[in-house]
Amino acid sequence: MKERNITNDIYYIGADDKDIRLFEAQYEVPNGMAYNSYLIKDEKNVVLDTIDKNVTKTWLDNLEKSLDGGEVDYLIISHLEPDHAYNIGLLANRYPNMKIVGNQMTFTMLPNFFDIADLEKRKVVVKEGDTLEIGKHTLQFFMAPMVHWPEVMVTYEQTEKVLFTADGFGKFGTLDTKEDWDCEARRYYFGIVGKYGAQVQALLKKVSTLDIKIICPLHGPILKENLEHYIEKYNIWSSYQPENDGVLIACASIYGNTLEVAEKLKEILEEKGAKKVVLTDLVRDDMAEAVEDAFRYDKVILTASSYNAGVFVPMEQFLQKLKERNYQNRKIGIVENGSWAPSAGKTMKNRLQEMKDIQMVEPFITIKSTMKQENIKELQELADNMLGGE
Repeated sequence: MKERNITNDIYYIGADDKDIRLFEAQYEVPNGMAYNSYLIKDEKNVVLDTIDKNVTKTWLDNLEKSLDGGEVDYLIISHLEPDHAYNIGLLANRYPNMKIVGNQMTFTMLPNFFDIADLEKRKVVVKEGDTLEIGKHTLQFFMAPMVHWPEVMVTYEQTEKVLFTADGFGKFGTLDTKEDWDCEARRYYFGIVGKYGAQVQALLKKVSTLDIKIICPLHGPILKENLEHYIEKYNIWSSYQPENDGVLIACASIYGNTLEVAEKLKEILEEKGAKKVVLTDLVRDDMAEAVEDAFRYDKVILTASSYNAGVFVPMEQFLQKLKERNYQNRKIGIVENGSWAPSAGKTMKNRLQEMKDIQMVEPFITIKSTMKQENIKELQELADNMLGGE
């Protein structure tokens, strides 16, 4: 981010990590990751969250440059996950008079990570709606438990109407990455926060009464325009509603025969006028993107090989990830493949029965090793029933 000033008194002091390849040791981030931290300069100087260990030096340089010889009077801890909290101990040692602001759960968890001298004297415990005046700026705190850790809270700066949202409204990618916000924010949301839709809904309800001009997340760009768009997306995602009319074909194929079926099904759906058809190869494609698309579209067709009297492992993993994120409210079709004792379909159906408001679409199709002419007729019927007159 070239300019450090978000407003006259609020500074961006975060840093990009362009070397990281897997965020949280599991999510592919080909465009790196932004770790955001902020400074408010007033009669009292306030830092909002620290930063990941890999970019500590850049963060310290940015902080010192922005302080211009000043001291840090308060550190606000929005979230204790190490990518935002790694340098709490360092900052506490560097500024021994600095007060540390958090909620009760923050200070229950903080000793798990740091041994901070005189913590009892330094801590400022805040609860729902409490305020902190630092001069001409007033900070107000709102609890956001399980978005996506129990200690999470957001901070609203009343004077300039800035909402600091912790992991909320974050996305993958560095700040200088030119890409669509929706796509990488969606993949981030369903990967990181997706399980906690009810808690996100509760937070959206709280902050809906606030006059918000700027949203400052802990990952991704500072949002200053068209805030209604981002809030609408979060409302859709957290209420588990489909975002787009379309079909995701998720395929787990061992030798390629099942993938051929999935490709034929995609062709049939497109011929029949499906508005959008996405085929993801769960063996080779990014699993997080497959999960994102499963939540994005209103219809899904699972195509998988049988394996060890169950279903091929990538499909098992895919369905487990959906279940962990409270997947619901979708139309789903099943295509299984098996050479002598097909088992994938039954296994997939059993996994889906553990989820809410899943509408199974017939026919339940079984392929015996390779696709036959009669199977193509079944795929035609499944496509018709999935599209339901579109």
